Amino acid sequence: MDQKIINLYDEYTHSELSRKDFMKKLAIMAGSTALAMTILPMLENNYAAAADFNRDDIEVENITYTGVESEMKAVLAKPKGKKNLGCILVIHENRGLNPHIIDVTKRIAAEGFLAVGVDALSPLGGTPADEDQARELIGKLDPEKNLQNYLRGLDYLRKRKDGNGKVGCVGFCWGGGMANKLAVNDPKLQAAVAYYGAQANAADA
Repeated sequence: MDQKIINLYDEYTHSELSRKDFMKKLAIMAGSTALAMTILPMLENNYAAAADFNRDDIEVENITYTGVESEMKAVLAKPKGKKNLGCILVIHENRGLNPHIIDVTKRIAAEGFLAVGVDALSPLGGTPADEDQARELIGKLDPEKNLQNYLRGLDYLRKRKDGNGKVGCVGFCWGGGMANKLAVNDPKLQAAVAYYGAQANAADA
C-alpha cells in the first residue's frame, strides 16, 4: 500500500481531520471513491474480527471502579479459575474503548494475565459508536482528572484478590502517552509499555 495513504490515515486517526475530509483525500489518492471504499477496510480496525475472539478458558465481564468524579467503566478479562495473576491495565487510543481494544484486553487475558481495559470517556457517558465523536470527546477530558482516573485503575488492580499485586500497563497512541504518564506518576508500577505516544515531561521523569 502506498505510504502516502498510510500517512493520510495516520493523520485522520491522530489529528482533527474529519472523516468527510479524510474520505475526500483518500478518493483523490486512490483515483476514485470506489477504490477508496475498497482500501478503507484494510486501514480500519476490523471490529467484526475483534468480536469473534472468544476463548472457553477466559472469562470477560464489565466492571466499574470509583473515579475522581464518576464511576469508571471498564472491561475485565482473565483466565478462568486462576488466582495470583499479574495484572495489566490496557489504555485505548483516542477513539475510546472500542471493540479492537476490548479484543486486545481479551488476548492479554488469554496469555495468562488479569487485564482491564478502562473507558477514559466514562465521565462523559462512555465511548460512543461514532469514532469521530469519540475523538472529539477525548479532547474534552480534563488531563489531571483523567490521569487520576487511571491511577485509581492501577490501585483497583492491586487490590484484586485474584491478582498478585504486580501491575503493569500498556497503551496505544493516545494511550501510549498515558502509559508514559503513569510510569512517572506511580512509583509502584512494575512495567509500562507505550506503543508510541507522547513522552512524559523530562522534569517528571
